[in-house]
Amino acid sequence: MRSPQPSPVIEMRGVGKVFLAGAIENHVLTDIHLAIGRGEFVAIAGPSGCGKTTLLSLMGLLDQPTHGEMRFLGEPIGGLGRRQTAALRNAHVGFVFQAFNLVADMTVAENVALPLTFRGGIGRRERADRAGAALASVGMAHRMGHFPGQLSGGQQQRVAVARAVVGEPAILLADEPTGNLDLRNGENVMALLSRLHAAGTTICMVTHDDRFSAAADRTVRLLDGQVVDEATFRQLQREAECGLDERRIMEIFP
Repeated sequence: MRSPQPSPVIEMRGVGKVFLAGAIENHVLTDIHLAIGRGEFVAIAGPSGCGKTTLLSLMGLLDQPTHGEMRFLGEPIGGLGRRQTAALRNAHVGFVFQAFNLVADMTVAENVALPLTFRGGIGRRERADRAGAALASVGMAHRMGHFPGQLSGGQQQRVAVARAVVGEPAILLADEPTGNLDLRNGENVMALLSRLHAAGTTICMVTHDDRFSAAADRTVRLLDGQVVDEATFRQLQREAECGLDERRIMEIFP
C-alpha cells in the first residue's frame, strides 16, 4: 500500500486580501487556490503591482487573509493569535528580501545568528556554531567577522540567505532576491538557491524575471491579484502591448 503523501507546507483555498483606504476597498488578491509541496521550488511571477509581495506576506505569516482558508504545515492559521503566529513564523519560515535587511552594526555572524536568539533553548555557543555552518553553506564563512557595509551586494545577499536557513525552516521565502544585484551576482544567488533546493529546501520565490523563474520546478502566474494559467498570461501580455481596453479586461476578470 502506498504511504500517504505529506501535507503541503502551505495550502490556500479561496484566499483573498482586501485593504481599506477610507471607504474604498482595494482587492489585492482574489480567490487564490495554491499549494506549496515539501521540497518544491515555486516561482511567483507577474508584473509590478499584481499582488506578488502581498501573497508572499500571507505565506510567511506576516499578514492574514481577509477571507478564505490557509493552512501552514497542515494546520489552519485563521484562529491563531499574534504571539502564536509569530512563534510559528520564527520556527518554520526563512525570509530573503530584495534589500538584504542586514543590521549594519552587527557582524555577519551576529546577523546570521539573530533569528536563533528568538528561540528558547539555544545557547550562545550553539547559535555561533549554527551560524558558522550556515555561512559555510553559502561560501561566506571567511567573512564572519566583517560588517555588512564591508561586503558587496552579492555577498550581502549570500549572508541574507544564510540567515534565512540557519533555523532550518520548513520553507524559504525569497522576495525578488536578485532585484538589487547585477546580472552576474543575480545568477550567483540563483545558483545558490538551486543548490539549497537540490539539498531538500522548500523555496517560494517572487520574481518578475523569467530568466530566474526558469530555475523553479513550476511558476505561478499572478495578474491583477488572480492566478492565471500560462496561456492566459501570455495572451494578456500581448494584448497589453497593443492596448487592452476596459471591456476586454471585464470579459477576462468579471
